[in-house]
Amino acid sequence: MFERHLIQALQTAARSFPAIVLLGARQVGKTTAVRQAFAGHRYVDLEDPRTAERFRADARFELDALALPGAVIDEAQAVPAVFSALRGAIDAERDARGRYIVLGSAQPALVRGVAESLAGRAAVLELDPLSADEAATGPSPQPWRELWLRGGFPDALQGDWRVWWDSYLRLVLERDLPQYGVRADALFMRRLLTMLAHQQGGLLNAASLGASLGVSNHTVMRHIDVLQSIHLVRRLPPLFRNVGKRLTKSPKLFLRDSGLLHHLLNIGSHEELANHPVRGASWEGFVIEDILRRERWAHPTSQAYFWRTAAGAEVDLVLDRGHERVAVEVKAGRGDQARAVRVLRDALPDIEARRAWIVDQAAGIEPVGENMARAGFDAVQHGNP
Repeated sequence: MFERHLIQALQTAARSFPAIVLLGARQVGKTTAVRQAFAGHRYVDLEDPRTAERFRADARFELDALALPGAVIDEAQAVPAVFSALRGAIDAERDARGRYIVLGSAQPALVRGVAESLAGRAAVLELDPLSADEAATGPSPQPWRELWLRGGFPDALQGDWRVWWDSYLRLVLERDLPQYGVRADALFMRRLLTMLAHQQGGLLNAASLGASLGVSNHTVMRHIDVLQSIHLVRRLPPLFRNVGKRLTKSPKLFLRDSGLLHHLLNIGSHEELANHPVRGASWEGFVIEDILRRERWAHPTSQAYFWRTAAGAEVDLVLDRGHERVAVEVKAGRGDQARAVRVLRDALPDIEARRAWIVDQAAGIEPVGENMARAGFDAVQHGNP
């Protein structure tokens, strides 16, 4: 069992809010985490037909029966009536804290239910796949190189990850999306995911994708919205600054989990990954996701961007923490470190970043200039950047 950063955040939120809503992809470890954090709470799964039927018949009665010591309600979006019932149960005993823990893997349905019924009554948290420091914990620690290859889903790390990912995609695309009310053809979604994998870390061009798939750019955007809502895709927006330069306005698109990326590209080993053209983009996405997974707990209000000018100067990740900006450049190797330093040094004034880091696969930390440092990925896991 891996040690998750989320557990402390869950317990802290439970001291301030009557309910907690935990979002995250299916199989990411939500149920395991909340059972660790709230061992005394009773667990119900609304994807179980008999349980769902009882909640549809009288959700408030079922909630009152579970109120003490508390309840974990899994896949809450399967029974939308549970949200209005939760509002009534919470308002009846508003001073009670941490009674209801609501889990779900369909972000739009959950967010809509929270916005309509639980605003001000629930803290909303999100559980990501394992970060590298989390994967190194537990009875069977996994090094970050395995995490990079297999991805951060706990079951994928501990078994035949290719078989696991094939089953996972079938489950999500063929069963979950129709249950969430999403009209999306599973074969089309898999083709789109595969195309996005080949373009990992590239600028989003919906018109080009649509032409390749034989659909309109609006259809492509609608399906990308769906993939983002189920936590498979990340849009990284550009940072806009009025600096008198032509800046890229399109977001960059990443498959959020490197294991999914490698499975779709039929990469099955470290050797195949090392020789594959996607290696650099895969490493960039992996490092960005790992930093953002840890950033969520260290700086909850932080916003993530990239920065690129029309002339081609680029910073892979800009963390806007409100009181400061941090620039991060990700490199799979060290051959072009001098150019990376030069680009970062030129970009710092434009993006108003106070510090900058270059992250690669080497070990240790080296200063490379004023307010700049190079960190091997192992060093990043101990608190940098």
